[in-house]
Amino acid sequence: MGVIIITPVMHQKSHRVYPTFSVRQKAGVRGGALSTLLGLLVVLALSLGGATYWWLNQPLHLASPSIELSVESGATPRDIAREWVEAGVDASPWMLYEWFKLSGQSRQIRAGSYELSQGATPRDLLRMMVRGDERLSVVKLIDGWTFKRFRAELAQADGLKQVTAGLTDAEVMAQLGEPGIPAEGHFFPDTYSYAKGGTDLAVMKRALHAMQKQLDAAWAQRQANISVKTPQEALTLASIVEKETGRESDRPMIAGVFNNRLRIGMPLQTDPSVIYGLGDQFDGNLRKIHLQTDTPFNSYTRTGLPPTPIAMPGKAALLAAVRPADTKALYFVARGDGSSAFSTTLAEHNRAVNQYQRGQRNPGKSP
Repeated sequence: MGVIIITPVMHQKSHRVYPTFSVRQKAGVRGGALSTLLGLLVVLALSLGGATYWWLNQPLHLASPSIELSVESGATPRDIAREWVEAGVDASPWMLYEWFKLSGQSRQIRAGSYELSQGATPRDLLRMMVRGDERLSVVKLIDGWTFKRFRAELAQADGLKQVTAGLTDAEVMAQLGEPGIPAEGHFFPDTYSYAKGGTDLAVMKRALHAMQKQLDAAWAQRQANISVKTPQEALTLASIVEKETGRESDRPMIAGVFNNRLRIGMPLQTDPSVIYGLGDQFDGNLRKIHLQTDTPFNSYTRTGLPPTPIAMPGKAALLAAVRPADTKALYFVARGDGSSAFSTTLAEHNRAVNQYQRGQRNPGKSP
């Protein structure tokens, strides 16, 4: 409150002088106090703002090199802040919560599985959850795997929820919206990432769509006058090429051999198809009786392509199936170093077999 000053004022009426009193507040005293208070508040606000800015951009102290947390759907910002601290973030849960709230983005935090690493700041933490930058795991599917092997790999994937366990292959395809379509060969071999809690069915769906995309792209590049007449036939041939190839550069030539055999009605005589038809009965040793026993997949006793693919072909095999090498070769045999020797006649092929597989010193001697 200002200082009160009372001063007499003399007034003359007739011949007598009467004093009266004037009350006034000392100028500038009250305004100066308010200015000082406002100044202190400004300084305090700037100090708090500076401290907050400094804290938001300082690395958080973590109990380990990285911390994982699954933010559940419906969790409140206060819950999330507390859970991060309980998981190993050395910070005040109140400060984290206030930061989430004051940022204006607390309602944008997404549920998911997150990983916070050393060096991350409070800004980084919130940005990660708002963007939904989840910690991802990966599962790798290899060219030439069967659908059975594919399912086994998914079953072992860390953090991947198994929703297809116990379903038959046909039931899985129905779940994927492809009832009646054989599962074999229809999934593209690649590396697929997923968040913890994702499902095996979701990964399958991505692999299914990826194969359809790759097959469509390959079919659009097909050569004229090839023996396969539909994308499905191309997929089946590509699966055989994939299983028969030891060296990538040989794929077009191997596809060329099978293309020639299909054109003239000659049996494909490919061991991988026979082995696939044996299923769990195959013990690793392909015997003569296996080649002589007729099954839908026995390419020695039947002409044409097998009824379904026998594996998951990669991109190179798909392209080879629709763009085979221009060759007259009808035979090939493995050299033992990953490559193959190609022949146009049975006599040449027999000599190659003697040379590369039977170890005969006289390659000109036929069996």
